Amino acid sequence: MAAPSGQFKVSRYFLVLAVILVGLYTLVFLTGDKKPHPRLGLDLRGGTSMTLSASNQLGKAPTAQSLGQARQIIANRVNATGVTEAEVVTEGNNNIVVNVARGITEDKLKQLVAPAQLNFREVKSQLSDHPVSTSSPSPSASGSAKPSGSASAKASATPSAKASPSRSAKASTSPSAKASASASASPAASLNPSQSAAAADAAKRLAAVQQKLGSTYAIAGQYISAVQQGQVDPSNPDANTISLLRPFADLSPDEVAVLPPQLQFYLPTVECSQLNARQPGSISDPAQQVIACGTAAGGDADRKYLLDVAKVTGTDVKSATSGFDTNQGGWIVTLKFTSKGGSRWTSLTDQAMKDGSGSSSSSSSSSGGAQVAIVLDNTVVSAPQIQQVIVGDAVINGGGINEQSSGILATQLNYGSLPLSFSIQSVDSVSPTLGSQQLEYGLLAGAIGLILVVAYCLFYYRALGLVVIASLVVSAALVFGSLVVLGRIMGFTLSLAGIAGFIVAIGITADSFVVFFERLKDEAKEGRTMRSSVPRAWVRARRTILSADAVSFLAAAILYWLAAGAVKGFAFTLGLSTILDLLIVFLFTHPLVALLSRSNTFSSPRVSGLGALRAAKAGPAGGTRFGTVRTKES
Repeated sequence: MAAPSGQFKVSRYFLVLAVILVGLYTLVFLTGDKKPHPRLGLDLRGGTSMTLSASNQLGKAPTAQSLGQARQIIANRVNATGVTEAEVVTEGNNNIVVNVARGITEDKLKQLVAPAQLNFREVKSQLSDHPVSTSSPSPSASGSAKPSGSASAKASATPSAKASPSRSAKASTSPSAKASASASASPAASLNPSQSAAAADAAKRLAAVQQKLGSTYAIAGQYISAVQQGQVDPSNPDANTISLLRPFADLSPDEVAVLPPQLQFYLPTVECSQLNARQPGSISDPAQQVIACGTAAGGDADRKYLLDVAKVTGTDVKSATSGFDTNQGGWIVTLKFTSKGGSRWTSLTDQAMKDGSGSSSSSSSSSGGAQVAIVLDNTVVSAPQIQQVIVGDAVINGGGINEQSSGILATQLNYGSLPLSFSIQSVDSVSPTLGSQQLEYGLLAGAIGLILVVAYCLFYYRALGLVVIASLVVSAALVFGSLVVLGRIMGFTLSLAGIAGFIVAIGITADSFVVFFERLKDEAKEGRTMRSSVPRAWVRARRTILSADAVSFLAAAILYWLAAGAVKGFAFTLGLSTILDLLIVFLFTHPLVALLSRSNTFSSPRVSGLGALRAAKAGPAGGTRFGTVRTKES
């Protein structure tokens, strides 16, 4: 094989490697907290463990299928925040345990496990809340995320935040409250068995509420009838009315949830504090009119909305992305619809425009314009005014949405709503004591393996063993810097499994050195000098190294794609080490050997060990049997 032509420019390779190292450690010391500390995983640093208790719409234990589906959605949401190696497992028949490393706050974790049921509903009417209770009911622990902010749609105006409460609102349905209660309590014949069971359960709970309220419930029915006939202005109730309806303010959120929508909306003693504390999924039926309140960040926390049936749901959203809008100067969440969802969204804005441009007696919002509410779980995230029919995407923006909340909302919507309602049973801190002990053992095992590799290389390759040591030092610098930077950029956390991946990668790196050095020995056996052997050996070794690392990286990539939890971390570090191995061999090991081969001292047979191989090839007295045996030493 002929030697490669041209002079090998060693300095170029060293310069590229130096630029990479300088750039990497510039990011380490000038970004984030500016401290060279990699993020540690749950087993090394400790973290948070949250236990969620699930129940279906009937309050009974969920099926194994729905619990497994919820577990997968929660795992996808948590993993979307970065390579955090979170553990999401089912426990028993109705519990899910979520373990995450420090770095994800308790509040952020609660938002990630929120139901996130998204609906788009036309605003039929709205009223100001009239808090009358001396103390707000204690909200149940649902972990419901309430993203702050108002919303707007593309090509739409700024959301209305100041709707006039002076106008008498009218419901879109005319039957009396008693008739409405009766209708909502009895299951329809067309419902499937599960829906019928849910309706029967709601009717049973409503009957219990009626019995608790006694005559007050009948008074409420009379009040609703007077409102619907235009005899009473619900936006300005008198003190006597509030006093008569005062028992409704003492109902729990779960009891308020079973009241007919007309009672929830028109009664001044049914407050937003009760409506917001309803269990997630309380207003999830897209075929029913519902009542929901706004948010403090959106400027409408004291406003109750009567919302029409959901014309667009979360399943109509194709994707959700968060970003910073330079025009409006704030964070936004852009919703892209499916083909059917886009048609439904356009139809919804068209219908809202028609209702909003009707007469003063229409049932549109009291602001006098068309409004569409974006409802997440039990809360109106925003209720933007619609100035024209909208064809295209919807945008949630402004009103307090920040980088974190927009990212969480986009993650929730991308991975779908949970099929179950959850209550948080416990939130505990996880100690890293056991992991720290195992880390010591792992580092000890890695150190022993590294020492054995170095000792073998020094004994077998002599001076070339020093090249191995130098290459491993540079490799360690690249690995450490990469860990710190990746922890800041993509949330990568180092765990025991990840450390195991790096330890395994030591063998992969050493294998690359062995391939190159063995090729050098082959060239030396042919009687060539070390300087002439390096380029020839590199051409032959390069193909083998690339093939071996390609196989290792492919295996790591497949394992990362298919695995979960700690195994995913092992695959990630194995793949990262494989890539860094190529950088070290191409940019440092090969150029360093080429540079040292030009030195007479390093190339001497006693230092390099290659001279003995050339002598073995020739053999004493022109090649004896003894010389042939020595040739096979390598």
